[in-house]
Amino acid sequence: MIAIIDYGMGNLASVEKALTFLNIDSIITNDEKMINKASHIILPGVGSFEQGMTNLKELNLIEILNREVIKNKKPFIGICLGMQLIMENGSEPKLCKGLGWIKGDVKLIENNKLPVPHLGWNRVYKKEFEFEEDKLNDNYYFIHSYHVIPKENVIETYVDYEFPMVASIRRGNIFATQFHPEKSQKAGLKLLENYFKSYA
Repeated sequence: MIAIIDYGMGNLASVEKALTFLNIDSIITNDEKMINKASHIILPGVGSFEQGMTNLKELNLIEILNREVIKNKKPFIGICLGMQLIMENGSEPKLCKGLGWIKGDVKLIENNKLPVPHLGWNRVYKKEFEFEEDKLNDNYYFIHSYHVIPKENVIETYVDYEFPMVASIRRGNIFATQFHPEKSQKAGLKLLENYFKSYA
């Protein structure tokens, strides 16, 4: 059973729907007993970093997530805001502390030519400067105004949006994406399917 963490930051039903399509059992919950029983944890979310951390704290989820993901090494996926919250610091709308699982910061996208938020379908790449080589992994759906800047070697893919931005990170049992796999049609569903197969 996959626990989709409900902390009031939206995007839960689309994740559950994607897993149902893949015949993967899941539950939307913030109940400690259900999270403890779950085989995997997904932290989705849209909205501000500060509000996300406030909600996690008010629901007493920070200690639970730290225990299950960091101490017990339960497989974890962070999606969009869920990826950002696992960093040390965020800045939306002001500087605040995150879960701190990954060393790094979350900062506003500062583009001169392209609009913010970054919205739409983009390719992701394994290397930071291979964009002109057009080595396509697949197309994924993005919507975000802030991006993660890790301070450790965890970056798995990049997206080119005037400059290279982190598209996904991975370290041990932690995997996180700035894009929305649950909204990325075949590519996103395949990514989720492969992930859960690897942790079956």
